[in-house]
Amino acid sequence: MSSSSPTISTKTRRLITAILLLSAFVSLASQTMMITALPVIEHELHVSLNAVQWLTTGYTLIIGIVTPLSSNMYEKFTNRQVFLWTIGAFIVGTTIGCLATNFYSLLLARLMQAAASGMLMSFQMTTMISIYPIKQRGAILGLSSLVISTAPAIGPTLSGFLLQVLSWRWLFIAVLPFMVVIFIIGYFKLQNFSATRDIKIDYISVLISLVGSALALGSLTVFEINVWIGWAMLACGLVIIAFFVKRQLHLANPMLKVQIFRYPSFRLMTFVGIFAFMILLGTEQLIPIFSENVLGMGSFKSGLILLPGAICNGVAASFIGRLYDEYGPKWLIITGGVLMLVASYPFVTISSHSSILVLTLAYTVRMIGNAFVFSPALSEAFSGLSQLENSHGTALNNTLRQVSGAVSVTMLVVIAGIPTNLIDGIRLSMWITVLLVVLMMFTFAHYLKISKRR
Repeated sequence: MSSSSPTISTKTRRLITAILLLSAFVSLASQTMMITALPVIEHELHVSLNAVQWLTTGYTLIIGIVTPLSSNMYEKFTNRQVFLWTIGAFIVGTTIGCLATNFYSLLLARLMQAAASGMLMSFQMTTMISIYPIKQRGAILGLSSLVISTAPAIGPTLSGFLLQVLSWRWLFIAVLPFMVVIFIIGYFKLQNFSATRDIKIDYISVLISLVGSALALGSLTVFEINVWIGWAMLACGLVIIAFFVKRQLHLANPMLKVQIFRYPSFRLMTFVGIFAFMILLGTEQLIPIFSENVLGMGSFKSGLILLPGAICNGVAASFIGRLYDEYGPKWLIITGGVLMLVASYPFVTISSHSSILVLTLAYTVRMIGNAFVFSPALSEAFSGLSQLENSHGTALNNTLRQVSGAVSVTMLVVIAGIPTNLIDGIRLSMWITVLLVVLMMFTFAHYLKISKRR
């Protein structure tokens, strides 16, 4: 994909960047917009809470399952083909959601959106890395991390606003025109800049990847219903995934080039980014649970608590990438870690008398700290990869991040429900996020130590 990148004009790069960022923003916001609609859909379609949760859990699971397939798709087909088919699939899924008359058609709509979203995220990152020179990588991945972190945070606020006056169908209707316009612009303006390779897809790898991922990720929701079945699914899934990894190491054209995980920069900085993402999603999930179940606030007002943090995260991410290009990751990530730790105090001491203003400010500071970490970690993770390895790197990075995000949310919600008092449970879960910050900083310190030796 990169061989032709020097011939792409600045105007074309900007157009491609705008199309990719807008489409990624819409798809990621759609991922979390459904959260505040679950009680409404549960009542209107007469389904159980366990069933209706699959509209959000299933979305995350499908992204985790589909993303590993993306690297082969980018090599076998042109960038134009991948983009148009992906956006087209998202439009079909969204249309089904607009017209859904029962829970199963609604679930189908969400799963189609998720499959397209998983492909789109990897495509967006791979393309932007490939069409820009290395010296601009920090700035361009800063824009990517802006979308990755801001869109999911804004989603619940947008949906809360829509649900104040409209039905849940508008969560699909509002999205559809944006994606149709993106498809039309892409069809007429997006040029081919990648060369296809005549690769043979290893369908055995595809099958075991799907089965292993489905069992491992599906176990997260089964744990809440039956612990033993959950453990059995997780163990079987991990064994199959281990077999998948071993197979990739011996294939001439692997479905996913797991060898790149041996590079210290990719491995360690991917983990730093994963910890930051787990903290972001976990905190984002716990605050509405507290504000709605303890303080009795509505979903829209709960979403407003998250809005300033989402905006500040986006503003910070927009310039932190440029700082990374100029100064490197060291002081940016250290600053981000300190901000995240300082902002933790109001969360680990949370009570029924906690000030909404203080919680909003603390969440905002934590989100700014997250921006200082996430964008540099993402850029540094790709610093040791060749252009041919970028698609595999983005597939691995996105898969691990989505899976870890799903684990984080499930784990923290389950932990919050262990004590009889929800406030004590929220505090305990917030302490887990503090532990994740500490692990993130230890991982980065280890990376700095290794970097000095080389």
